[in-house]
Amino acid sequence: MFPGQGSQAPGMAEGWRDSPAARAVLEAANDALRLNLGQLMAPDADPATLTQTLNAQPCLLVVGLMAAAALQEALGKPIKDFASFVAGHSLGEYTAVAAAGGFGAENLGVAAAVQLVRLRGEAMMQAEAGGMTAVLGLEAAQIQEILQGHAGVWLANDNCPGQVVISGTLEALESAENNLKAAGAKRVLRLPVGGAFHTPLQAAAATRVAQWLVAHAVAPLQLPCLMNLTAQPHTGATEVVANLIGQITQPVRWREGLQLAAHQGVTQALELGCGKVLTGLAPRCDARLQAHSLTNHEDLLRYLAATA
Repeated sequence: MFPGQGSQAPGMAEGWRDSPAARAVLEAANDALRLNLGQLMAPDADPATLTQTLNAQPCLLVVGLMAAAALQEALGKPIKDFASFVAGHSLGEYTAVAAAGGFGAENLGVAAAVQLVRLRGEAMMQAEAGGMTAVLGLEAAQIQEILQGHAGVWLANDNCPGQVVISGTLEALESAENNLKAAGAKRVLRLPVGGAFHTPLQAAAATRVAQWLVAHAVAPLQLPCLMNLTAQPHTGATEVVANLIGQITQPVRWREGLQLAAHQGVTQALELGCGKVLTGLAPRCDARLQAHSLTNHEDLLRYLAATA
């Protein structure tokens, strides 16, 4: 599992620098963007600069791929021989597709992938303004019913039972928030983001990503990716491209995707790169899932030794 925006933090890449394969990923990304991503992610980096969408997205992708490269290096075999599925939350889905070979084999396709997500981040920042709100204590179906009476706000992330994110214009969000509180939501929390992500308000960003994907060949995946748009596993290039475009304006169906994995026999879920958000969500989506957050090379080696 690869995290999305919100998991970034200064120093996020430091724990992976012990791995030669991970360092090669970072170097390839720097070369592709002609930008020092290591500086953006340094322990003393400015958190506000790192949090900007056009910076956070490539940095999160690169740290996820650094972790994936370190995992392959430690295993001595590709991820496709180790995992049943890959998955990523929002931006993390692009990391998952790269880790599964969608953007090429060299350094897990980091050069193409990081150029794409830098463009995605820029386009999302330039799209129509809005915001996002986390809603705790109500189920997605309840929230969807309440939102039907509010133009300009949509369900954006179905993260796990009782944790949903809505997204839309600021005026529509405020009205919806009041109704959700009245309906019994335990908590309604406006998130520190600068856009209405995963809604039709991001249509211009989806168009720019689609144009890039049409101009660059995407390869069939080497193992299935549980995709946000459909909550189903996909490997075909055409399907993967459609899903990467579609998720920009449509909800992230994270809960359903992880439940499908558990129904198909998955019991271990590894969050690779930085942060622990997805590790917390996994067992709440399905109690059969045991999740582990691997945020540095030491964590990775310790996990592999314990499960050998």
